[in-house]
Amino acid sequence: MSAALPTSSREWHLVARPHGWPKAEDFALRETEVAAPAEGRILVRNKFFSVDPYMRGRMNDVKSYTPPFKLDHPMDGGAVGEVIASNAEGFAVGDHVLHGLGWREIADVPAKHAVKVDPDLAPLSAYLGVLGMTGLTAYAGLFDVASFKEGDAVFVSGAAGAVGSQVGQLARLKGASRVIGSAGSDEKVKLLTEEYGFDAAFNYKNGPVRDQLKEAAPDGIDVYFDNVGGDHLEAAIGALNVHGRATICGMIAQYNATEPTPGPRNMALIIGKRLRLQGMLVGDHADLQPKFVEEVAGWLASGELKYRETTVEGIENGYDAFVGLLRGENTGKMIVSLA
Repeated sequence: MSAALPTSSREWHLVARPHGWPKAEDFALRETEVAAPAEGRILVRNKFFSVDPYMRGRMNDVKSYTPPFKLDHPMDGGAVGEVIASNAEGFAVGDHVLHGLGWREIADVPAKHAVKVDPDLAPLSAYLGVLGMTGLTAYAGLFDVASFKEGDAVFVSGAAGAVGSQVGQLARLKGASRVIGSAGSDEKVKLLTEEYGFDAAFNYKNGPVRDQLKEAAPDGIDVYFDNVGGDHLEAAIGALNVHGRATICGMIAQYNATEPTPGPRNMALIIGKRLRLQGMLVGDHADLQPKFVEEVAGWLASGELKYRETTVEGIENGYDAFVGLLRGENTGKMIVSLA
């Protein structure tokens, strides 16, 4: 046990359920006392925590695949940090761990829910993105859910985000015939083609997605990786070839909608084209983790796989980072740094 433990920690609480776009008054940064960890637990000083689109859904009090955040309790999410006190076998002060209690400076973590990570293999923040949940989402969603095979033409929406940028690169590394991405700015489009190796990309704000996709993929697409929903999904259904597959990973276009959003108007095409549209949750694919880390760490080391992070400094800016993510202000993974 370490003698000089901090006596307090700051943490973000959800204090009201957002209606539409989250507002600053829906959140509060509060101070809490820190105590030595009980048996089987470790105390972690968080270095980085993740903000992710799925968190918006957890702010609503609705039945879903993951329980909603409780009001007047600390929110949670991916975090990586350094053990400052341990009352658990196998964890020592100074170890670096990945765990699920983000949105706070000091986390009291059950040891069974922490995983040691190696800061020499990759920067610590990478374990929240390219080597973490977002990376596994891309890997499992493309290879497992969408049954990608060499020669497929792939379209990715939200392609400059943490998941989308990795999906496109993985498809290219595994022999896609063509990789197309959509993003929300000309700068991001340039990044997709010049740094990430996409064959074509377009700014969805510059015209109808359907028309821009048709121009970028004149021979259609075989796989669609959906992070956006809405008009992107409708356009993809129109562009998918016979026996095309779509992984429905996210629908950020409607996360803040206060009214039901219309679905694609061309669903009948699913029948004639024999399409497969499948939703995914990364938690179903934990068995792929060892293979994923081994393969992706190799591509990172060789420089074949590139990634970007958008880092917001300071726990007091956690709300701003989250809302910025929902507005698309990030390129790659959005991370809050407490280091």
